[in-house]
Amino acid sequence: MRDDGWRQFLHRLAAHLGARSIRHLLADIDSDELAEWMAYERVTGPLGPTRGDVLHGIRTAVTANTVAARGRKATPRDFIPEWDHRPATAEDMLTTARTVTALLGGTDHTAGGSSDDAG
Repeated sequence: MRDDGWRQFLHRLAAHLGARSIRHLLADIDSDELAEWMAYERVTGPLGPTRGDVLHGIRTAVTANTVAARGRKATPRDFIPEWDHRPATAEDMLTTARTVTALLGGTDHTAGGSSDDAG
C-alpha cells in the first residue's frame, strides 16, 4: 500500500466522498468521473487531511521564520507530520546513537567507532 499511489488515491477519494469502502466507491463511480477526480486533485492539491497538514505546515513555517534569528529558515516540511514511518534499522539506530554521543562530548567505544578518546 505504501508504494501504491492508485490505492492511496482511492482511499483518499472514498474518505472525501464519505463512501463506506473502496468497493462501494467503485460501484458508484465510473472511470470518467474517477479521471475527473484525479485531475481535480492534481490541480487543487491533495484530498483529505493531508491538505490540512500541508496548509498547517505553511502557516507554521511562516510564523517560525517571522520570529527566528538569522540562519536556517524553516520550511513547511519541517512541520508536516510523517505518518508512515518505516522501522529504523539497527544501522540507523547506531548512527543516531553515535551522533548524539558526539554532540554530548562522549566517547564511542563500539567496533568501528572513533577510539581517539579511548585510553
